[in-house]
Amino acid sequence: MAEESFRDIGEKIVVKVDPDLEDLIPMFLDNRRQDVETLTEALAGRDFEKIRFVGHDMKGSGGGYGFQGISDIGNRLEAAAKNSDAETVETCIRELSDYLRRVRVSAT
Repeated sequence: MAEESFRDIGEKIVVKVDPDLEDLIPMFLDNRRQDVETLTEALAGRDFEKIRFVGHDMKGSGGGYGFQGISDIGNRLEAAAKNSDAETVETCIRELSDYLRRVRVSAT
């Protein structure tokens, strides 16, 4: 399922999702919004294991729901956490927050 590049600041991100998953999407996105808070707290506490866990979960679940951008951010978060790279983690948190603010869902 295609989605527009999410790196174009300010543009809406339209994601086409499987109609069978449409009812699950609001909770999935709410959980990712909670991840922003969890990641921010984990970064403040330098809890890179928690960041790695959240990133790994996002990497695995995003694409399954049609949100490849979330999987991509999760992949980068996981790698950054393994390297204790706080700067990249912070960048990924900002990107995730921005992505969630701009994403719009369209059923196929």
